Amino acid sequence: MAILTTVEHPDDPRIDDYRDLTTADRRPDRPGGRGLVIAEGVVVVRRLLDSPYPVRSLLGVPRRLDELAADLDGVEVPAYSTDADTMARAVGFHLNRGVLAVADRAAPPDPEALLAGARTVAVCEGVGDHENLGALFRNAAALGVDGILLGPGCSDPLYRRSVRVSMGHVLRVPFTGLEGAWPDALDVVRRAGFTVAALTPDARAEPLAAAGLAGERVALLLGAEGPGLSDEALAAADRRVRIPMASGVDSLNVATAAAVAFHAVTGGGRA
Repeated sequence: MAILTTVEHPDDPRIDDYRDLTTADRRPDRPGGRGLVIAEGVVVVRRLLDSPYPVRSLLGVPRRLDELAADLDGVEVPAYSTDADTMARAVGFHLNRGVLAVADRAAPPDPEALLAGARTVAVCEGVGDHENLGALFRNAAALGVDGILLGPGCSDPLYRRSVRVSMGHVLRVPFTGLEGAWPDALDVVRRAGFTVAALTPDARAEPLAAAGLAGERVALLLGAEGPGLSDEALAAADRRVRIPMASGVDSLNVATAAAVAFHAVTGGGRA
């Protein structure tokens, strides 16, 4: 059972992991950042507790910690109970969800290992918006995508906003970075037996529904909101596919386009 302790002051050093999230937000690339995984809300904290990420502690108001009592049974981590005002003063803002948890990062899988047991993966280039990336992970979890590979220019999936928007599914969907020169790094995907299919609004690309990708080993290549995939990434793909849209609409949000493509390739999840 988690060790439950009452915290009465926002400056208590035991809750330093949670301090001033609006300032440093614990990103490793910002001043004060430590790169911790931060989960917000009962649902996301549950997913963190059930993930491979080593949980350091929880901080929450009594009602939310009570909701997690069954999940914390047998989990030997500190759980700090406090009132909403003390929590807000420590964190730097009022947390509507009433509970946070922090964890250390886990080592990402090797790309070859991730691909070995996969059938459908996403490969992202330049998806730098944290909320778009979080939404993409949530869609991947819902629609049976086996993993996500991150190319250049992608944001950190474990940044707090990405974790929150994904509803904690970044903690469930395996992901790793592709190393080496881009887009030559796609060769590891192709060697694993995947067809690399680039999503593009180009009218010359094959309509997704007619491309015959369902049930195949497919790596869906997704680009940044706005500019889309680079010319180099498009040239490195095996196929180019598009989602037909009504006249006057040039593109979809990247997470929305990914969801449409995931559904077309996987058949809508594997429940």
